[in-house]
Amino acid sequence: MIFSGAMTALVTPFRNNAIDEEAYRSFIEWQIESGIHGLVPCGTTGESATLTHAEHERVIEICIDQAAGRVPVLAGAGSNNTSEAIALTKFAKKAGADGALLITPYYNKPTQEGLYEHFKAVATAVNLPLVPYNVPGRTGCNLQPSVIARLAREFPDQIVGLKAATGDMKQGSETLEQCPARFCVLSGDDLTAFPLIALGARGVISVTANIVPDRVVAMCNAAIAGKMEAGRDLHHRLFPLSAAMFMASNPIPVKTALGMMGRMSAEMRLPLCPMSAEQEGALRQVLVEQQILAEPRPADEND
Repeated sequence: MIFSGAMTALVTPFRNNAIDEEAYRSFIEWQIESGIHGLVPCGTTGESATLTHAEHERVIEICIDQAAGRVPVLAGAGSNNTSEAIALTKFAKKAGADGALLITPYYNKPTQEGLYEHFKAVATAVNLPLVPYNVPGRTGCNLQPSVIARLAREFPDQIVGLKAATGDMKQGSETLEQCPARFCVLSGDDLTAFPLIALGARGVISVTANIVPDRVVAMCNAAIAGKMEAGRDLHHRLFPLSAAMFMASNPIPVKTALGMMGRMSAEMRLPLCPMSAEQEGALRQVLVEQQILAEPRPADEND
């Protein structure tokens, strides 16, 4: 199984509106040292929507170079333009990625047959493990279990998994039931990762792992090993932090948190913008409660 366990949907650090390569390399190194099972650059959390093509390629190159084969890299390569998705996937293969993550085409509102033909076209054009990414809340379309199962059966060496971010356990169960046993379903939703693993998923592509990679790894390890009581306990401990990561549009909270932690600048690109002071205060409180940040020192009356 190439992709399993806890994989981080990496943020992309910026400084002065340019990729902060030093911070990115340091961040990747910290992730690997923390035991993360895999890295996913250029997804939603990596602000792929506002990266130029040259930046997109550079972010993937840096990630692959820094990982140096220690953990698999699943490179974001999707588009709502099938030809562009093929080109990005070809680049991911050329750069040395272990696979490509392919978002379902957004805005176009394709039919289920259109979704099938889209992924078929990429699988036919590029011999690389591919993981479609189903997140209807972002894309406006929902890849049905019967379609992903059809793709998995017809292209077993290319369509190897699914990032499932519907939050719908019924659909998750149907997907797991209909797809081949070797097919790798990964949760794309931190809040329901443990329940989906309990149903048979192989892990999670996680936003929360940007903040606490070791804790997400521990939860996945326990759940996948069948240690359900331990996994459930870790899930409940992570839940407030995972919820906080979505108190504003992803990746606004996670980048803000990483800025508070000193891991990188909290800079993001428009149309994403900073959290309100009230939201930032609430996020900071969660980080303190989770023992990620220290409790603020009371102000000295003589200060």
